[in-house]
Parts: sequence; C-alpha cells; structure tokens
Amino acid sequence: MKKSSLIFFVLCLVTAANAQDIYKEQRGGWLQKAEESKPPLIETIKQPVTLVTLVQDDNVFQHWKAVKSKPVDSLYNNSFKKQSGVVVDFGEHLTGYFTFSVEELNRAADAPLRIKFTFGEVPSELATPFDPYPGGLSRAWLQDEIITISDVPSTITIPRRFAFCYVKMELLGSSVYSDFRITNVSFKASTSVNTTPGALAATTNKMIGDIDRIGLTTLKECMQTVYEDGPKRDRRLWIGDLYLESLANIYSYKNYALTKHCLYLLAGLSYEDGVAPSNVFERPKPHPQINPLFDYALIYDVAVKEYVQATGDKQTALDLWPLIKQQLEIPKKYLGEDGMLDYEKANKEWWLFFDWRNGLDKQAALQGVVIWAYKNTYELAKMIGKENEVAELPALVKKMTDATHKNLYDKTSGVFVSGKDNQVSYASQAWMVLSGVATKVEGATALKKLPTMQNVVYPGAPYLYHYVIEAMIQCDLKQEAKELLTNYWGGMVNKGADTFWEVYDPKDDFLSPYKFFPVNSYCHAWSCTPVYFIRKYPEIFQQ
Repeated sequence: MKKSSLIFFVLCLVTAANAQDIYKEQRGGWLQKAEESKPPLIETIKQPVTLVTLVQDDNVFQHWKAVKSKPVDSLYNNSFKKQSGVVVDFGEHLTGYFTFSVEELNRAADAPLRIKFTFGEVPSELATPFDPYPGGLSRAWLQDEIITISDVPSTITIPRRFAFCYVKMELLGSSVYSDFRITNVSFKASTSVNTTPGALAATTNKMIGDIDRIGLTTLKECMQTVYEDGPKRDRRLWIGDLYLESLANIYSYKNYALTKHCLYLLAGLSYEDGVAPSNVFERPKPHPQINPLFDYALIYDVAVKEYVQATGDKQTALDLWPLIKQQLEIPKKYLGEDGMLDYEKANKEWWLFFDWRNGLDKQAALQGVVIWAYKNTYELAKMIGKENEVAELPALVKKMTDATHKNLYDKTSGVFVSGKDNQVSYASQAWMVLSGVATKVEGATALKKLPTMQNVVYPGAPYLYHYVIEAMIQCDLKQEAKELLTNYWGGMVNKGADTFWEVYDPKDDFLSPYKFFPVNSYCHAWSCTPVYFIRKYPEIFQQ
C-alpha cells in the first residue's frame, strides 16, 4: 500500500471512530413509528378518454397543445402499424402503473414487437426531442421506455411508475409479414388521499374555484406514501415541500397520518451530526440524501408545530423534541455578537435555497427564516411544556430582530435590502414580514412599493410566491394577496395546467433550473398551496 493511501485509510478510520451519532438511541423508535403511521395507497383503475393530435401553436404554453382527434376504440380496432405515433389522453393527471395488451391481427406474429412509450404531464414533453440531452439532471428522469414483446398475444405492465396525462406510442420494430393491434390500455393510479374536501362558498370567483380544484389535484398526486415533491421527478420527501403540503392538507384532505409518517421518517433518517435531512428516499430502503439545507432544517421545527396545532398530538412533538431542539443550534455557529449571521460563511458551508432565482441575495431571507423558526419553535415548546429548555429564545429573537432591522432596513426607500449590494427582492420583504422584523406598516409599505421599483428581484417559482402571499396577508394586504394568487396561479390555469408546476415565470414559458424544460416537474408539491390560502382565509378568497 502506498504511503498516501495508508494515510488516507488511517484518517478514514479515525474519522469513523470519532463520528458520533447523537440520535443513536432514538432512531429505531422513530423509524418504527414512521412505519406504523405509513398510510395505505388507494389504487384506482383508469381508462383513457380520447386520442389527441399534438399541434404546434406559438400562442400556447411551450408552443404545443393536444387537440382531441379520435375515440380510443379507433386505436383498439385497427392495425397499430398504421397508427404509430398515436397519443392517448387520460383526461387527468395520474400517478401509477401503465398496462396494455397486444393481439394478433389477421396472421400469427412471427417476430418480436418493439414499442416506444413516452409519457408526458404536458404536451410539449411528447413533442420535444430528448436527445441529444442538454439537461443538468439525469436523462433517466425523462419518461420514455422501449418495450420489446416476444409473445403475442400478451398483456404487459411496465414496471416503472409514471406521472402523466398523455402517452405517445411509437412502433420501432415488428414483423414485415404479420400485423397486430394494441388493446386494453389502462392505468393503476395511486394516492394516499381517501377523502373529499368540502365545497367552496357559492360566492367564490370561478378562477379561484379552478385554482383550488387544480391545487387539490396537485396535492393529491404528490400525496403518495410520503409527501413527494414531484411524482414524475425527484419522487422523494423534501422538508420544504412537506411543510407546504402539510399546510394545504390541514385545510383539505386532513390525512394527518401521512404528515406524522413523514415527520418520524425524517427524524429516523436525520444526519448523524444532528441536522434534519433536507430530503429522504423510502426505497429500496429508507435513506437520506447527504445534502444538508440550512433553511429546510429550520422549517422542520415549524412543520411539527403546525401539525401539533392541527391535531393536538403533543406526543409526536415530545418524541421528536431532541431533533427539534437540535435544529436551533445550526444558526448559532454563524451568529455574531451584534445579532447578525455571517451570511458569507453560511453561504459557503451550506446550500441556502429560498427560491429558484439566479442572482438572489439571501442574507435578509436567512436572518428572517432563523428568527421565524426560533419564534415558532418557542411556541411549540410552550405547547408541550418544554419552554424551560429553550428559555434563551425570546431574548435571542429580540437581539436578532433589532439587529436585522438596524442593518437591513432602508428608511429612505422604505424597503429591506440584502447583501453588500443592497439588493431589493420579494424574498427579503417576505421573510422580514414573516419573522416580525418588519412592523405591519413597514411590511405593507415595502410590499406595495416593489412593483414600482427598478431592478427588483422577483420570485422564480411557486415556492417563494407562497411566502410572499403569506406575508401580504400578515400585513393586511388582503386584496393584493388575492390578486397575486389569482394572477400567478391563474396564469398557469389560462395556459392549460391541470396540475401546478415546479417552475413558472409568466415571462418565460421555457424557464428551467435544469437547462431543459421537459425535465421540469409539472405536478409539484410546493405549487399546491393556493388550497391552503383559499380554504384558510375564505373571507379573502371566497368572497
């Protein structure tokens, strides 16, 4: 063994020996309770509703639309050789498993069949060539599969799970002598939702009603055995999505077992240094992705608080308290005597998310989310009789609040700034309001000024728009909140959405954080929160 290799080996042994899993005693119990609270999946067999033609149209979302063409029986009753490229529409977004049959037509098959299936949440996914692939995520997330069938007749269930509305079928190979047809196309759709939310008030505006309906579908599709961020891509539990999904669930499906399952699963899979995992997988066996995320770790505490408020289940919070309390330690490493966080250091050592917007300075948002999380965790501590263990929080919150206001509030312009260049953004104003750094008057003034200012950094995804609307409501900007929700999510409705998207910029239909828009998730958890607003605040949104 080379000397350098020996040194590396010894260092690994020392590191492993020194590593301490601070939750070693609790993990087994947390994972057991996660398994006990895992909700069953409700499975439903769905049939296609029509065949469609893909039509290019520069006036529609991503320049492609699906136009109804023929009944499904025209696929079943005729040679598939003459229909290669056909697109089947199931009429709704579904998540689950695809089944089809092939049958001989006129003559026994004397060669294998090879068929390519492409599944799409939106029409452009079926019309945009995937290769050569330019994206920044795995090409394998794209939903195309080539199936070779040796025996005819056969019934095939593709083993991969899909999330889609449309499927395109293309013939890649068959006998030149025999013919066949495709029949019995079906889909086993799954969700853990087993209730129907109540109807909105009769006075609700039609667009608000449409947004609520599509938001509910988005939430339902993401509620599998965990709160998935997107059933097509990622297909895992992220804390940021969990928090927003659980809020919407409280005011709609009320599947609290799913929330409980996710909270325990995250605890059981937390990092050995005590940090709540940014995201976790359930399969092939539960495990975390080692990808620590500063703001998500703190949001975990708030998600538990909201769950306890909705359910009264204090025992779950008591069980999870070691993890909850530990998240409070994360910011302290970066907190100066002046009450300001060392943003540059934190930004180098952590992924700070807040939004999919390039160029966003996150100093103000970071100050805000820490104060907000500390306040909410202290409220949770009082609920479960643990406030004596976090008695320092009120004074710490005041110190940080005063420092943040002093350093980041620009009295001249009436807005909060962020970073060395004094950037003005929606993210900064939202988190200054939600944290309580901004007074109600200051927050309202700042939020109303943003549309009139130059070089303001706008939100890049529905995730941040949620926090902006929450901030508006907190500042009594009720009409502005309603207009923003209606205009932003209504923009997706007007562009044909049947579920809400991961990324949406009204000025750029092709925006993608991954350099290729077909790999975007077009049914994404953090887009479902209009359901929360519409149902929690009926006096604003249902009148």
